[in-house]
This record gives sequence, C-alpha cells and structure tokens, in this order.
Amino acid sequence: MLKLRFTRMGKRNRPFYRLAALDARAQRDGRAIEYLGHYDPFNEKEPVVVDRERIIHWLQQGAQPTHSVAKILQKQGIHVGK
Repeated sequence: MLKLRFTRMGKRNRPFYRLAALDARAQRDGRAIEYLGHYDPFNEKEPVVVDRERIIHWLQQGAQPTHSVAKILQKQGIHVGK
C-alpha cells in the first residue's frame, strides 16, 4: 500500500517538509518512491509547492494521503476522495 506523506528535513527549530509517495511500511524519513512537492511553514509567500499531475496520478493508483497531507491538498484544490 502506498502513502502520500511528509518527510521532515531542515534544521532543529526550522523544519521543512517534502511531500513524498512512500510504501506504507517505510520509515517517516525512509526512501521515497517519488517526491511530489514541499511544504515550508516559515515561507509566507509560497509555503506549499506541489506537482498536481503526479499527485493526481498517485491518488488514482490508490495511494492514501495522511491527514495532514489531505488537508494541504484540499487547500490547493486537489480533491482527496474519502
């Protein structure tokens, strides 16, 4: 089973997250199948950058987004069916 979830990057007290497609059994920062964008909570101009086509592709293949990823995708206008 595939998951769309965040992997944590950055420094201590300055996190930066990559949106990745991973095997559900992989570790949080484990090897990703594909990186689909990023989320920087400290960047006020453009905090979220996503590759819409690839995210839709993975959702159609049956990938399940985590709760936090689903909220951000819905804010970006990508419908996450549940």
